[in-house]
Amino acid sequence: MTDRRYDLDWLRIIAFGLLILYHCGMFYVTWEWHVKSDRASETIEPLMMLTNPWRLTLLMLIAGAATRFLADKLSVWKFTASRMGRLWPPLLLAVFVIVPPQSYYEIVDAIRMLPPEQVAQYPLALDNFYIKYVTASGNWCDSDGCLTTPTYNHMWFVAYLILYTLALIPLLPLLRRIPKAAAVLIAGPFLILTPWIVMASLRVTLQPIFGESHDFREDWYLHALYFSVFVFGFAIAKFEPFFERCVKWRWPALAIAVASWATLIIYFNLHPEGVTPPDWLRAIMRSVRELDAWCAIVAAIGFAHKHLRDADGPARRLLTQAIFPFYLVHQTIIVVAGYHLNALALPLWIEAPLLIGATALGCWLFFDLGRRIPWLRVWIGLPSNAGPTRATNDAKAGEAKQPSGG
Repeated sequence: MTDRRYDLDWLRIIAFGLLILYHCGMFYVTWEWHVKSDRASETIEPLMMLTNPWRLTLLMLIAGAATRFLADKLSVWKFTASRMGRLWPPLLLAVFVIVPPQSYYEIVDAIRMLPPEQVAQYPLALDNFYIKYVTASGNWCDSDGCLTTPTYNHMWFVAYLILYTLALIPLLPLLRRIPKAAAVLIAGPFLILTPWIVMASLRVTLQPIFGESHDFREDWYLHALYFSVFVFGFAIAKFEPFFERCVKWRWPALAIAVASWATLIIYFNLHPEGVTPPDWLRAIMRSVRELDAWCAIVAAIGFAHKHLRDADGPARRLLTQAIFPFYLVHQTIIVVAGYHLNALALPLWIEAPLLIGATALGCWLFFDLGRRIPWLRVWIGLPSNAGPTRATNDAKAGEAKQPSGG
């Protein structure tokens, strides 16, 4: 196994790309989000459910694998400094620069949706907004609760990576010995069964209690799930039999994932909002959701390892650099552009492509500007030791040996 895993690079690029498209879709569905289209409906919700159960879990697994490649090359102290140096600056930039517009427009959109007689109660809600944001003094509350600031919003993923990386460090010697010792647990059909049982058990027992808040202080279900997957990714990163088994199981896993997705769609159609199914059925469907999630991950890894493990080129090298800055800024672009496009009341077939196009263009401009200004590179998650000329050369010719997965 080499230090450069092109299949994991491509999986990371594709998963983050799907996540960005998913957040564009969140503007148009009925699920709670920061701002909403006036034409939000259930139309594309089944399509959103195709990736909802598994894309973030897959990204956690890839992050764990990337951590393995880096940890095997560096001492503990250099490894810790490297990861913290790459994760903390983007998180801080997000909390204090990138995310505040999301909170601003969330408040504006909430006020816009109020009856006219209530709007008059909020004339000073946005005065000195940034000061209120950073000092947590906005008192932005409604019947659903209060908006707590400053916040990391979508960058919870990076905050959790910081926590999991620090928690992993004491386990490094043990985890390097796990794959051969525990290989029997993922042999044959147990490649599907063992992880699924773990994931389903966590969802059935912990998710009803803790939910999914993305508040690191109380998000115990997601911590149990994502840290387990992160550690699993670290353990199997250089264990080739796992990837070979995913290749072998890719078609059955894909079939099971599609069947599970269809079952979930039928279930939600039979039990719309306001119709509470019995507890036993909810437990079964939580298990089906995790079967969908794990089988989709196995299929994705299998197809990527089969077809993309040697797929190097300028596009991969450029997108490997660009995808994290894209993730860093994309949600703010969607929130701001979506709010203003909604006010124009354009036909939906024009508005939706404009939203996706504005998001893609904004992400590219953010990355391109950040990589060309040396002191900005570290703030958008790029190596600080490469100036604009080096960055351009990397994209064209590639340099090669940095750990896959960011």
